Amino acid sequence: MPAPLTTAEGLPYRITGPTEPASPLVLASPHSGREYPGAFLAQSRLSLGQLRRAEDAYVDELLAAAVAVGAPMIAARYGRAYLDLNRDADEIDPAMVADPLPPSPGQASDRVAAGLGILPRIAAHGLDIYASRLRLADVELRVKALHRPYHAALDMLVGRALRRHGFAILLDCHSMPTPPGPNAPQFVLGDLHGTTAAPALVEAIEAEIAAQGFRVARNTPYAGGYTTRHHSDRLRGVHVVQIEVDRALYMDPARLARHGGFALVAATLARIVEMLLERAPGLGLLPERREAAE
Repeated sequence: MPAPLTTAEGLPYRITGPTEPASPLVLASPHSGREYPGAFLAQSRLSLGQLRRAEDAYVDELLAAAVAVGAPMIAARYGRAYLDLNRDADEIDPAMVADPLPPSPGQASDRVAAGLGILPRIAAHGLDIYASRLRLADVELRVKALHRPYHAALDMLVGRALRRHGFAILLDCHSMPTPPGPNAPQFVLGDLHGTTAAPALVEAIEAEIAAQGFRVARNTPYAGGYTTRHHSDRLRGVHVVQIEVDRALYMDPARLARHGGFALVAATLARIVEMLLERAPGLGLLPERREAAE
């Protein structure tokens, strides 16, 4: 068996998983990072515990069993409150920055308006993160140091899978607060309303989750974010599905403490990967031009 690939030192992300043979699957966990630079903590008016409420805590650890099945994973090192990797680089709130910003469409996004741009203005419970406005140079440095390298590395992993198999599947994994209402979904699959992945792929994942005894929904309340939109390319054979897991299934959200449900959720995610490794070649994921030629 090939030695596992592990990268982290000096990088804003960690990659774990097999080197060869390359899997057609890639796993991503952009919101599970739990490192916070000292300068940021000094800027923030919130405690470390309050900042950590913004994390998709332990999602990278939930995926460890899935990685062991045979899919590489890229995971953030730094906390989401410091920089949100699942946002466009121009989703910057001008009100947070002391210097003038060059105009950009991303500044008017709904996420920015809600305080959840690439540099979030608020953490959990709607608390303001910063006591004062940021310098533009600081904003640009974070984007350059974290956002660009992460998505470049994700492109590399997806490209490696695509070259080897003719198609690639990216599962962008997150946790969510328990949705309101009776019989709320425990898993939510996002494909931007049918645009970022082949229907057969989403249906297979949905069926597997349901077979494990969980309630699953599509695109409501989460249809996908920047990663889903930016990295998908069905014409080339790149399919992206966002997976949201109710964090109460595996931890106490108030204490950020794992509980007995952790193993079952981890096993379910591993089973999804195992199923896709078996079935993906028959799901019609190759580019249309290649399928036509064959």
